[in-house]
Formats: sequence, structure tokens, C-alpha cells
Amino acid sequence: MTKSKALTDASIKNIKPLEKEFKLSDGGGFYLLVKPNGGKYWRIKYYFLGKEKLLALGVYPDISLAQKRIDGNTER
Repeated sequence: MTKSKALTDASIKNIKPLEKEFKLSDGGGFYLLVKPNGGKYWRIKYYFLGKEKLLALGVYPDISLAQKRIDGNTER
């Protein structure tokens, strides 16, 4: 199993949208969903009672990387 590289504020600011939406992992089930229109959305995937769930946390930069990590308790 390989460890993915954590996102940085600089790397998020430099992300260019593609024709299709894509995800960038930040570990612990957290990821940034990048839409073709350039929108960047924080999401977390988790399991509850054996079922996969998805929670929307907010839009970047309204919810910064540091704030997501503090609120999500994934401080590195």
C-alpha cells in the first residue's frame, strides 16, 4: 500500500480543471473534488452501519485546507 502525498495550499491553488471532474485525496477519507467549471469541493467518504456515506464539507477556498484539517481532526 502506498501513502499518497498530502495536499498543500499551493498545490490546490495551482490545480487546473479538466473536462471531467476528478478527486485529489488528502488522506483519512478526505478529498478535494475538482469540477470542470473550476469549483473545488471538500468531501469525506466514510462508513456507517456498513454502508458507504459521503459528506460535503464546503467549498475551497471558503473552507481552507488548514480549517478542513482542524475541523476534520486530521492535523498532520
